[in-house]
Amino acid sequence: MAPTDPRTLFPLFYENPAIRTLSVARRWTVSGQIGEDLDERKAPIDLRELIDHGRVRGAWNVGPACLTDLDELTTALPAASNAAFYLQSQTDGLVVIDIEPGCPPEIANNLLRLRGVLYSERSMSGAGYHLVTPAPTNLHDFPAAATKRVLRHEQGWYEILLDHWVTFTRSALLDQTGVLVGNSVRLPSVRTVEDLYAELAAHARESANVSPTAVLTDGAMPDIPQATTIVEQTVLGARRRLRKPGDFDNDMSRWEFSVLGTLYHWMQVPLRTLGSLGIQHTPGERAWLLYRAALEVIPARPKHLQLRNQRPYLLDRAAALVAERDAAAKSQRRTERRAR
Repeated sequence: MAPTDPRTLFPLFYENPAIRTLSVARRWTVSGQIGEDLDERKAPIDLRELIDHGRVRGAWNVGPACLTDLDELTTALPAASNAAFYLQSQTDGLVVIDIEPGCPPEIANNLLRLRGVLYSERSMSGAGYHLVTPAPTNLHDFPAAATKRVLRHEQGWYEILLDHWVTFTRSALLDQTGVLVGNSVRLPSVRTVEDLYAELAAHARESANVSPTAVLTDGAMPDIPQATTIVEQTVLGARRRLRKPGDFDNDMSRWEFSVLGTLYHWMQVPLRTLGSLGIQHTPGERAWLLYRAALEVIPARPKHLQLRNQRPYLLDRAAALVAERDAAAKSQRRTERRAR
C-alpha cells in the first residue's frame, strides 16, 4: 500500500503560511540514521545523493548540492518521519524558538503564548516545542549576538535558532493556549519575540566579532614545520584537562568548542618553544594544527561531514577560534600601548 500523502496527514504544517514561505528554499532534507558507529542517532541526510543514487550519507553542504525544496522532499520521501530545514534567519526573515523538554512547564506555557507565533509544533522528543516567528525587529541591536547561530537560555530551557538545523515533526499544535497545565507563573517581561530576543541577546558572550574566513586554510593541509611534534605535545598536555560532554548538558557543539579552546591553550607551549628558535606559524597553519589535534580527541559525528566556508566543519571552527584569539590579542596590545 502506498503511503498516504504527507500533505493530507499534516495539513496544518504544509498549509501554514510561514512554512510555505520556507518551502521554496532548497535547504530541506530529512534527519535520519547515518551509521551505528557514530555518536548521534539522527543527522541531516544528503538528499541529493539519496534521491539520485540511493546512497545514505550525511549532508556536507547546506545548499542545493545536498538539499532540495520541501515539495521535492515530500514527493520523493512521502513516508519520512520528519522534514529537516536549515534555517538562515537573515535570508528567511524567520526564527525558530526551540523549547527544550526540560523547560519548566510554567515557562514553556508562557513561551507558547508569545504574540506573533506563526507556527508551533511538538518536537522530536514529544516533550519540547518549536515555534516559528518573524525575525525580531531588534535583531541587529545587540552587537555581541550579531554573529551567533543560536542564542541559548542560561539554564538551557529554550533557545532561539538563527542559523541552524530545525527538524520539523509536523505535529502542529491546534491551540497555543492551555497546551500545558500550570500557567500560574508568568514572565511579564517576555511578551513578544523582541522581548525574548533582547533577554537572550543581552547576555550573549562578547567575542572578537571576526569572521572565520579571516583565517585562510585553502586546499589540503600544507607542509607545516614540526607539525607532528606540535600536535602530539598539544594532545598530551590537554587530554587530562578536557571537560566532559555532560558538563554542557551533552550539547556536543558547545563541548567541542570547549575542547578546541583547551587544545589551543596547550598548543601555545610548543609554538612558543619553536618561536624562540625562529620558527613561526601563520594563522592558517595554526588552524590546521588545532584541527589535527581536535581529530585526535573529538569522536566523529555526522555534523563533521558538513562544509562551512568550503572547509570541514571542525576545521572551520578551529579557524574561527584562531581568528577570535588573534583579534583579541591585537586588541589587548592596542590597549596596552594606549596605557603607556
